[in-house]
Amino acid sequence: MTDRPRPRARAIVVGEPLIALLASGSAPLADVETFGRHVAGAEANVAVGLARLGHEVLFVGRVGDDGFGRAIVRRLRGEGVDVSGLTVDPDERTGLLIRERRAVGPSEVIYYRAASAGSRVAPADVDAVAGAFLHADWLHVTGITPALSDSAHEAVLRAVALARANDVRVSFDVNLRRRLWSDARAAERLRPIAIGADLVFGDPDELAVVAGPGTSGDGLEAAHTLRAGGAGSVVVKQGAAGATLVAAGETRLSPSVSVGRVVDPVGAGDAFCAGYLAAILDGHDAPTALRWGNGCAAAVLSVEGDLTGLPSPAELARLVGGDGNDTIR
Repeated sequence: MTDRPRPRARAIVVGEPLIALLASGSAPLADVETFGRHVAGAEANVAVGLARLGHEVLFVGRVGDDGFGRAIVRRLRGEGVDVSGLTVDPDERTGLLIRERRAVGPSEVIYYRAASAGSRVAPADVDAVAGAFLHADWLHVTGITPALSDSAHEAVLRAVALARANDVRVSFDVNLRRRLWSDARAAERLRPIAIGADLVFGDPDELAVVAGPGTSGDGLEAAHTLRAGGAGSVVVKQGAAGATLVAAGETRLSPSVSVGRVVDPVGAGDAFCAGYLAAILDGHDAPTALRWGNGCAAAVLSVEGDLTGLPSPAELARLVGGDGNDTIR
């Protein structure tokens, strides 16, 4: 039997999609009366970001057999994401987060994801789509999924093992969630994933936790520590300052794309990952990947909701410009 032709860029993403209820007005959560409903979740954001930039993406995870779960499946499918690996679980509910919006200071976020359908993702869910790894170019995972449950952690490890067995490159976004576990527990589970990845994303604080004691500051020391442990390249996400790539023989800073007014900062880091990966999958170099990542992040900062601002190729081209060599398809 002959394998089907390998797609130009095929990505697999493992994680938990959520429904986010975002306060309609800027006020404390106790005073908010109306909310907008959005599909959210770090991995879903990356999957949709890649799909909008023209890449085939398979999502592996679980949602509940409820209205929220069905809304997620429909939205991801409508965005062009392959949801054949997204199981609808009849026994558990879809994960939910509720977030206020404040003009000053951090916004309060409440999660209802304990024992959610997404937390039940397991190695069997990954094995069910094992054939996709034969034709994949990339696997993307985050540090959120291993925090959800033992089975979710094992699912990520199984996906990474399948990727390695099939020469699929692996990216890992730390995405530290302190509401889910302690720094010590996070480091214990996430460090092995990080040092085994081809590409690691994280902000300075997240990278310091995963790299271990004695690494702090701007994230560069942590990045070098992870690379010394076995990680391929590390991208330090630095917010308004941009992002720095630490790779073999190279440390490169790329400035952020200016945003006149930040409407909603949530999801910008995931958008960065999507833009960076899309550029690499399209065969571009690291400077272009950094520029695409910063452009996607800026697009998301300027609108409400995690998915809304993820750009099309034409929108991204307007944001980042180019030197004539980095065609956005």
